[in-house]
Amino acid sequence: MKKTANVLSLVLAGAMMMSLTACGSKAPDTATSAPETTTAAEKTKEAAESTGEKTADGKQYKIGVLQLVQHAALDASNKGFIQALDDAGLNYTVDQQNASGDQPTCQTIASKLVNDNDDLILAIATPAAQAVAGATSDIPILLTAVTDPASSDLVESNDNPGGNVSGTSDLTPVKEQIALLKKILPDAKTVGILFCSAESNSEIQAKMAKDAIEAEGMTAVEYTVSNSNEIQTVVTSMVGKVDALYTPTDNTIAAGMATVSMVANENGIPVICGEEGMVNAGGLATYGIDYYELGYLTGQQAVKILTEGADISKMPIEYLPLDKCKLTVNEETAKTLGIDVSSLK
Repeated sequence: MKKTANVLSLVLAGAMMMSLTACGSKAPDTATSAPETTTAAEKTKEAAESTGEKTADGKQYKIGVLQLVQHAALDASNKGFIQALDDAGLNYTVDQQNASGDQPTCQTIASKLVNDNDDLILAIATPAAQAVAGATSDIPILLTAVTDPASSDLVESNDNPGGNVSGTSDLTPVKEQIALLKKILPDAKTVGILFCSAESNSEIQAKMAKDAIEAEGMTAVEYTVSNSNEIQTVVTSMVGKVDALYTPTDNTIAAGMATVSMVANENGIPVICGEEGMVNAGGLATYGIDYYELGYLTGQQAVKILTEGADISKMPIEYLPLDKCKLTVNEETAKTLGIDVSSLK
């Protein structure tokens, strides 16, 4: 970014120093605070916009972000996306919006971002992507944390999207996760699969999990909720009926994972999760993708679209390779359940 006139530089430098002293340069790390872009570089961009200044390439991009709900995985993908823009030196302003898990709110926010004439919109999670895709066929839309965009009717095909939507998939290694469950719990016979029936991505993963569980010689039983208020009742209903619980990368369950783990751990039910944040919230273990890396990959796509003129209609949905997956074990939970996880290290 080029230097402005001397007076403006002094003003901005003072503002940046005050901001850094008050807030620091790091976005919140926990799922209790909405993702923000609070770096000094971002504050400088905002100040430049307010004074009408153009950045070095003569273009300042407007980017809208619609995140379905606040939890660790989606927060991480959001941060990764923003970091990729910063690392590329992109000049931009960003409008961060969170629907708090409410579909009508997704629709309202989607309309706002479209009416703002953003240059590009990032949609995090399937309901958010569906809301934005239904609101515009012109503005480029990148999605992330969506398991199967084609099955969710967001693109014509994952290899050749054919419209104004592309992005990255968070398809997790479900088969490997069930193999992990079997390794930790070799005597398990019945596995509950917990997910939200309103999330199409979760239905896809649940089917994959059922097939993998049965292939390991175990019995799979599906347990569904329609909203977060039902989680405690449904998990309680599993007590005495399942030997273990598997939950995919389901946004409703991830946001309510503290409740899941509280009931499950109190009743001796190990939970194998779809992603790391759910393990940190009390689950036992996972072998999953890194959502920060997934968001970063999506940010790289955004840079290609905005600065290189890449055709989004021909940009395939991208996936993180297996070598980007990692094992995460909650040793405190393992101790509570009396499970030896030392062989996993």
